[in-house]
Amino acid sequence: MQHYGKSADAIAKLTPEQYRVTQQSGTERPGTGAYLDNKDPGIYVDIVSGEPLFASVDKYESGCGWPSFTKPIEPANVSELTDISHGMVRTEVRSSHGDSHLGHVFPDGPRDRGGLRYCINSASLRFVHRDKMEAEGYGAYLDQVEEVQ
Repeated sequence: MQHYGKSADAIAKLTPEQYRVTQQSGTERPGTGAYLDNKDPGIYVDIVSGEPLFASVDKYESGCGWPSFTKPIEPANVSELTDISHGMVRTEVRSSHGDSHLGHVFPDGPRDRGGLRYCINSASLRFVHRDKMEAEGYGAYLDQVEEVQ
């Protein structure tokens, strides 16, 4: 069983943008994230803790300017909190073990896939390609990752 958590070493390796997003609850500018157009098969993990968050098969183009997913690959690894900043009420999503700010979840996703849109900052993620999942300790999730067309 792999253990995930926040460490000073992991925080020290973050770029200024990754730090601002994950540790200060920032948001990257829409349309600028490294994973917005990624269509490769694999999983997305927390940049700080490495905990598995989302699978490529659950990623879709929502048109919002950030990578969007219909559900977490491991629901226990994503915490939801009420966010009342910026004069609105939203649901913030954070990684459960790394406590990284990921983005927000909205109820306007594809109805046929559960109706949720996890709108996630690329700066909070690290992508692990399907071909490297076993070697990096994520082999248990291979059955949840298929070839993306």
